[in-house]
Amino acid sequence: MPKLSDVIAALEALWPPERAEQWDAVGLVCGDPDADVTRVLFAVDPVQEVADEAIRMGVDLLVTHHPLYLRGTTTVAATGFKGRVVHTLIKNDIALHVAHTNADRADPGVSDALAGAIGLRITGPLVPDPADPAGRRGLGRIGELDAPLTLAEFADRAAQGLPRTAAGLRIAGDPEQQIRTVAVCGGSGDSLFADVRAAGVDAYLTADLRHHPASEAQQAGSPALIDAAHWATEWPWCEQAASQLDEISDRHGWALRTYVSRTVTDPWTAHALSPVITSSGAPR
Repeated sequence: MPKLSDVIAALEALWPPERAEQWDAVGLVCGDPDADVTRVLFAVDPVQEVADEAIRMGVDLLVTHHPLYLRGTTTVAATGFKGRVVHTLIKNDIALHVAHTNADRADPGVSDALAGAIGLRITGPLVPDPADPAGRRGLGRIGELDAPLTLAEFADRAAQGLPRTAAGLRIAGDPEQQIRTVAVCGGSGDSLFADVRAAGVDAYLTADLRHHPASEAQQAGSPALIDAAHWATEWPWCEQAASQLDEISDRHGWALRTYVSRTVTDPWTAHALSPVITSSGAPR
């Protein structure tokens, strides 16, 4: 059975911490490097519900995509919700490791998993990593559908391929527009609109699209937009990451058991439709 240090070394080979953004906080958050590891749980968010799930499953290591302390802290007191997570994990001998923007840029990375979930054949990164001579790493991915679909049909495929959330998907564009090439970016992606336009794709699927960038992109003749929940666009990576660790475990004879959390940690819990607004501005 491997030590935590062995598993962390394997994870950092998949997602080298030096490839994370300078502002990011990745790596081992808590845990004893000499502790034995037999079970590993993958999740998007290091929140209390996931920590409690890790206890119920008897895991030794929790790997999350989002950092617990992104902006640093001066205390891990259990008086705050993040401190409670730390206390919960340490009391139950559960280590926490984070792979965030280093997993976004990886090959395969977060956007590869997203593209696979919605049925795209990947042709390359949206924003290539200049340090990768093979041209496979980078932010986002560009992909093709096997056959053209209307925007409405593609949005339905995406809704079926991603985990369900209260907000669902928002679509901007002509429902009958033909879609063949698609750019995707797991997580917040409206900072990449210039790259999306340069790629010349028919549609862009990402999360957290804000009003002004999305409106300006549409006015500038941007491709059709599909805005999904942040958590939903990154969750497929958990399954991909678990499979990658399974392969490493088999190769080393570690006999690890890996699990993927299906706890929905998207912060939005309900969706209510507004009344239909007439041209005069009055509801009906």
